[in-house]
Amino acid sequence: MSQTQLLNFQFHQLKQPTSNPTLVFIHGLFGDMNNLGVIARAFAENYPILRLDLRNHGQSFHSESMNYDLMAEDLLATIEQLDLKQVILIGHSMGGKTAMKAASLRPDLVKKLIVIDIAPVKYGEHGHNSVFDGLFAVKEAHVDTRQQAKPILAQHIPEESIQQFMLKSFDAQSTEKFRFNLTALKQNYSHLMDWQDCFYPNPTLFIKGGQSDYIQPEYSKQILAQFPQASSFTINGSGHWVHAEKPEAIIRIIQRFLDSQ
Repeated sequence: MSQTQLLNFQFHQLKQPTSNPTLVFIHGLFGDMNNLGVIARAFAENYPILRLDLRNHGQSFHSESMNYDLMAEDLLATIEQLDLKQVILIGHSMGGKTAMKAASLRPDLVKKLIVIDIAPVKYGEHGHNSVFDGLFAVKEAHVDTRQQAKPILAQHIPEESIQQFMLKSFDAQSTEKFRFNLTALKQNYSHLMDWQDCFYPNPTLFIKGGQSDYIQPEYSKQILAQFPQASSFTINGSGHWVHAEKPEAIIRIIQRFLDSQ
């Protein structure tokens, strides 16, 4: 069987015909299609909206294999199945890397690209080791409720906001205890932190959380080599989950980029 399968998605079409491209929203690691829902809804009156669960996340299929080539293929296969002629990809973190890879493969299809708080570079473990420790501790405890899972997570993850984010995906019926495929994410983590250079010639916007360290000034050369039409905007007072912390600012910046030629 081919590795490329259709992703779980929600597609919102406009009642009236439009020449506007479809906005495709792509979540990050441990997330699902709902993570960027507030941002997506802000544009739903004027743009068709496609939200997806990446492989091993949400309601999409589980697979032992996971890297950006495969995830980009999944994304493009789903877009093509819907017969969309032009899209703008909007991805956060791992979803941003997936969007960058997909855009490089199909610049004819992807009119513009918006990348939220991630760069086209290779990263280290970036603080995820403690997150994995907490998630596996929940799995091994065989708990039945979020209330039981929370103090176990808290032993490994001090940040309340990250605890709550992980608990959104808690699923007592799953052998993994979460909707995401925890075992596969851990096994493929090095692939998710890795990066192979690509090239995308169309307009690209990088949005950085002011307090996040995912986009560093020294990455500028690598960004421009791969995305020569790149521009950037920093949202002060926000961390890596900038879309959740400062949604109004994200919406304004995206709107300005969409309106630009």
